[in-house]
Amino acid sequence: MSAAAATAEAPVPVKPKKSRKLLFILIGLVVFAIIGASGAFFLLKANTTEGEDGAEEETTSVDEHRTPPTFLPLDSMVVNLADAGGNRFAQLGITLQLQDEKTSEDIKVYMPSIRNSILILISQRTSDEMLQIEGKEKLAADIINEISRVMHYTAPPKAGAGPKGKQPPGEPHPVQGVLFSSFLIQ
Repeated sequence: MSAAAATAEAPVPVKPKKSRKLLFILIGLVVFAIIGASGAFFLLKANTTEGEDGAEEETTSVDEHRTPPTFLPLDSMVVNLADAGGNRFAQLGITLQLQDEKTSEDIKVYMPSIRNSILILISQRTSDEMLQIEGKEKLAADIINEISRVMHYTAPPKAGAGPKGKQPPGEPHPVQGVLFSSFLIQ
């Protein structure tokens, strides 16, 4: 046999068909990854935008209602108490917790009337009343009410007012609290 015949008879190696299945799987994964990434980007961008707007609004409302209070210390007061015999007295240091600096300036204008009213309130108490926690709390509430009367503010709602002990929403009272910096009874 000749060499030409040998090559003719020898089977020609046939290349197997390439599987296109693998190619379609890879293309599908790439398309799926692009769609997932763009969807995630869109959702994150939308949430971030909403969060920024909501955060700005919330911060603004919190800043409007949560300004630090102003404290106005009053001069120390020495008052005779209403005990039998009239030999007991109280020495008090009082600081007013106010809504803002403007309220502080307004109260300073009326300070002589406010001090007089506070002295009269304290002089009507007995030492037994003043030594009890409830008596001190009632005195603080009465001082706020007296300042409200002198300054022509609307009196703050009493605790437990409204349905189920909830207070109706409204503007905060300009006098937020009465703090006792010293409290001596003899």
